[in-house]
Amino acid sequence: MELFNLDAIRADFPILSEKVYGKPLVYFDNAATTQKPLCVLNKITEVYTTQNANIHRGVHYLSQKATMAHENARQTVADFLGARSSKEIVFTRGTTESINLVATAFTERFCKAGDEIVFTQMEHHANIVPWQMAAQRAGLILRVAPINERGELILEELDKLLTAKTKLLTLAHISNVLGTINPVKEIIKMAHQKGIRVLIDGAQAVAHSGVNVVDLDADFYVFSGHKIYGPTGIGVLYGKSELLEELPPYQGGGEMIQNVTYEKTTYNELPYKFEAGTPDYVGSVALATALDYVTNIGIERIASYENELLEYATSKLLEIPDMRIIGTAAHKCSVISFVIAGIHPFDLGTLLDKTGVAVRTGNHCAQPLIDLLEVPGTVRISFAFYNTREEIDYFIAQLKRCIAILK
Repeated sequence: MELFNLDAIRADFPILSEKVYGKPLVYFDNAATTQKPLCVLNKITEVYTTQNANIHRGVHYLSQKATMAHENARQTVADFLGARSSKEIVFTRGTTESINLVATAFTERFCKAGDEIVFTQMEHHANIVPWQMAAQRAGLILRVAPINERGELILEELDKLLTAKTKLLTLAHISNVLGTINPVKEIIKMAHQKGIRVLIDGAQAVAHSGVNVVDLDADFYVFSGHKIYGPTGIGVLYGKSELLEELPPYQGGGEMIQNVTYEKTTYNELPYKFEAGTPDYVGSVALATALDYVTNIGIERIASYENELLEYATSKLLEIPDMRIIGTAAHKCSVISFVIAGIHPFDLGTLLDKTGVAVRTGNHCAQPLIDLLEVPGTVRISFAFYNTREEIDYFIAQLKRCIAILK
């Protein structure tokens, strides 16, 4: 049963009508970045052509108009995440900068040499490297929580790693390689019972499932605009206000200050003390437009339809000889990674591209996980609500042809 008008949805995304090597584009690389609907593209043009001016400090009309649009966008993000206040929403350049901000400011404020940070074996590089850098600066110890052969966190082992030395647990809501949906609400409760703060990397989650940060009781939650049909270069850090108040600024410059002399600076109130320099006031408004677009369709309807695509594609892939799907968790979302015995993922991806099918190959910025799985990389397909069963059928047919050529 069709949950929404797919033809109308696809018409909102001009790029889906593009041809690749003379073939219709089949875009299955949504975990890397999503395509943008016309309403988002038009909003970017509208901002630049009707209200482009630097915000917050201008007394003239355009500046006031742009400021109001930017702060309304912040409220839209707060509402989307279920935050208590827009002051808990910090605009960043993306998930990566959001994590770097917390890794720098949190460890400076709350950690001392010998303290521990815990993350998991399924993390993206963006949720590993910043903590390694923080550990080197502050003499911290990093602990890694294991997964089982299905790609699920072993909660008993995670619980053992959470000790009196642990200051923060950081993990993905949904794995970008395995598609595993982690039981983050349960995990946050587990950590909080031991007085441990939790950061959730929501880059792969916000476009596919409803998120309420208050219900989760997340201390920090981060995501990128381009993963949820918004523009690149804009992201979000949600943090509980009482925590953000305690963190030192991440960068210095204009906007994040209250008063500056040659000898001393006092800092601005939340959230501005974390937003040094001219913010991306165009990106913030375009992101809010994307969130409104998703909300109007309905995140539950999106999740239900994408799950149908996931199950359908999985069943078709499992019919192919020598197929190994990487990540078979009981609770998965929107991503299938696989390898074919005797064929390098790069070769498959290259041939598929010639048929118009866009997939991702390699380690997906999760090299430690790929090494753990003892594979050279994977082919990854990832879905959005504008994808169709017909596209999956075409992909499967072309995949079989490519396998026959490479075998």
